[in-house]
Amino acid sequence: MKTKILPANPDAKSPAGADIRYLVDGETGNMIYSTVPPRQINKATVHKTVSEFWYILEGEGEIWRISGKESAITPLTPGTAIDIPVGTAFQYRNVSDQELKFICISMPRWPGESEATCIQGVWEPTV
Repeated sequence: MKTKILPANPDAKSPAGADIRYLVDGETGNMIYSTVPPRQINKATVHKTVSEFWYILEGEGEIWRISGKESAITPLTPGTAIDIPVGTAFQYRNVSDQELKFICISMPRWPGESEATCIQGVWEPTV
């Protein structure tokens, strides 16, 4: 059994450019707390083996996702939950003057830096 208090400072940067704090992990997945500074546009990426679930806590953003023929831009507002299935290309941005904060659960657990590949997105990254 694991218990962890949210760290005061980020532990790392995501491949897309968000600040991340490691929460808990296990054999089948892991959970992080992500923050995106005001007006930041992150890099577009696609994952090789990992699917993600996100839950938006604070702020306002948008995420672009494309998988096969389906493409959408979805608002990211508090209370919104989304999925990013393995192989889905995505890019997200903060559209407000406050931090965008969300919980991200990866399944299986994040294997390392080689998992994400940067691609061309719909917005020009600022990171």
